[in-house]
Amino acid sequence: MRMEYVSRVPRPPLDGLIDDLYYLAGAPPYALLTLPPAPSALLVVNLGAPFRVRAGTDVETAEYADGCVVSMPTRAWEFGYPRRTRSVGVHVKPWGLAPFLPMPAAELCDRPVTLEQVWGRPAVADLRDRLATADGPHEMLTLLEEELMRRLTELPGLGLVRHTSSVIAAANGAVAIGDLNVAAGVSSTHLTQRFKELIGVTPKRLARTHRFTATVFAIDPEGPIDWGDLAGGAGYFDQAHFGHEFREFTGFTPTRYVEVRRRFMRDHPGHVFDGWPLPAD
Repeated sequence: MRMEYVSRVPRPPLDGLIDDLYYLAGAPPYALLTLPPAPSALLVVNLGAPFRVRAGTDVETAEYADGCVVSMPTRAWEFGYPRRTRSVGVHVKPWGLAPFLPMPAAELCDRPVTLEQVWGRPAVADLRDRLATADGPHEMLTLLEEELMRRLTELPGLGLVRHTSSVIAAANGAVAIGDLNVAAGVSSTHLTQRFKELIGVTPKRLARTHRFTATVFAIDPEGPIDWGDLAGGAGYFDQAHFGHEFREFTGFTPTRYVEVRRRFMRDHPGHVFDGWPLPAD
């Protein structure tokens, strides 16, 4: 059975915080997937059997029944699906999770939490009940959008972080952080504090993640790859630096990453997950 995936961009002002709302159901391609860090956050409302998340090789796997919230990660993490899964979720821009959190995003850095820990058990139970009885994926996404609209709050400093993050994204991370401070008219300390509070990471870390993500998406797994040219084009000092960064972000060497991508593409051509999640090696 193939997975059903439905997504859409939310209406303003949520579209300035969120990339898309999505519905996912069916049998996953692999029981365990590795997700390299990306410049985005994730909120999932689970409607099926519990799933498992491991936020790094040095932590224990945790089970999530109601759903989870993952702020922008700094390392690869594992997502373990049940044999059949069903959920709705939100792919969130780096700064977009903060208006829906009761705590600073820094407290969640590489520490996913349950949805109940963020919104409380009664509210989450009510939301899951309404989603479970909705008339199809599109109505479910509308219900989730309405819930997010109700919970949206204004935060000081969000405009600064959003603008600066957008500059970093437009340059694919190839930007001098000192220049960002000058352009924003604030000190490096102030900008760093706002980033850690609202995104969970520093501007430098966000830039590194954008650069790495852009580099990975430039790889064509089906064609020949000149790793030296790829590393140089992405602004890495040399191929060794690129290889070290690659292993830190994914847990794979560059060549092993391509092998795993090719296996995914061969086993599940055209799958909705192709492009970022990888089979856990």
